[in-house]
Amino acid sequence: MKKIFFTGILGLCLFEFFKVYLIMPFPGSQVWNTLDLAYFLHQFRFFFRGIFWLMILAGLFSAWKIIPKWLTIASLSAALGLTYLFNFRMAADVLFKEPKQLSFLDRESFKENDSLLVIAITKQGEAKAYPVRYIVYHHQVRDTLARDPVMVTYCSVCRTGRVFSPFINGKPEQFRLVGMDHFNAMFEDLGTGSWWQQATGEAVTGVLKGQKLLEMESMQLSAAEFFEAFPKGKIMAPDPNFISKYDSLGKFEKGKSESKLTGTDPFSWNEKSWVVGIEVDGQSKAYDWNQLKKEKSIRDRVGNKELILLMSKDSQSFVALQLPEESKSDHWTGDTLYLDSAAYLFTGKSLEPSRPDLIRVKAYQEFWHSWRKFRPDTEKHN
Repeated sequence: MKKIFFTGILGLCLFEFFKVYLIMPFPGSQVWNTLDLAYFLHQFRFFFRGIFWLMILAGLFSAWKIIPKWLTIASLSAALGLTYLFNFRMAADVLFKEPKQLSFLDRESFKENDSLLVIAITKQGEAKAYPVRYIVYHHQVRDTLARDPVMVTYCSVCRTGRVFSPFINGKPEQFRLVGMDHFNAMFEDLGTGSWWQQATGEAVTGVLKGQKLLEMESMQLSAAEFFEAFPKGKIMAPDPNFISKYDSLGKFEKGKSESKLTGTDPFSWNEKSWVVGIEVDGQSKAYDWNQLKKEKSIRDRVGNKELILLMSKDSQSFVALQLPEESKSDHWTGDTLYLDSAAYLFTGKSLEPSRPDLIRVKAYQEFWHSWRKFRPDTEKHN
């Protein structure tokens, strides 16, 4: 019976380890296609735990009588300790908590550095921005924009900021951070337990596999550029409960993180190099961040759309705009875009009321390894 006891102890420890190992950034765990196995272990976690604990209890009496008591106690302590560690200390939603207090600052009350990097969204005249250094830690911030729920997400290992409408089949849903797959954050909806990929908003396993969340257009801007474009806009204030977490992530937004997972390669087209990714009409293209930083504007065609990619004078803010087919010449200077005889602001807003604004196209700053992984058919702009 003591063999049953130790088999239960070993089985429980291995189960708890692999359940976390497969969905967290441990060496090797993110390069294998083990998502279905990880989901299986997660879905049947109570079954496996029940089996192993029945084995432990069945053999406990014999183990207590035959082997040294200190070894029995140590084995039980190890099983309990690892269960606690992997479920209450190393779980993704324990390591990275959502804000407890959500508040916002206007231009007058904003006292942070104007170079602070934010992810901005707008709707029906309302504009809000979420500092990257805050959402890097939280991974998810739930808020409302024009009274509609929004889900602002960020994955630091991919450097992907995405904003979704958190509705599934017409009903608002709650999500929790459950881990990552291929170095991208995954969220679990509380209704069906399906797992959703942060980079694409797609359910990658579970009963809703293949469904996608509606993604909202967002922009990456500096705080200064945000307030210049949206004078009545508001920026998320730091939650006082997580100040120490924010401070430790201050280097990330500038690309100065020293972590192997989140650090930036300053050269072009390497795994951790920055690119700007654009997807239009089912076609995707990646642009070298260093080239954009040097040239400030890149005109190109993606799918059936004529586009121009712009970088602001602050060398942080960027935007992709769809150009009218009839436009011949373009000139980008002083954060004003001139198309033939027409002038537009950085956000695409026309400076002439008689002319329509330019349409913004979803564009993302991202690590090259991430954009290439989740857009395998992407083109490279050279």
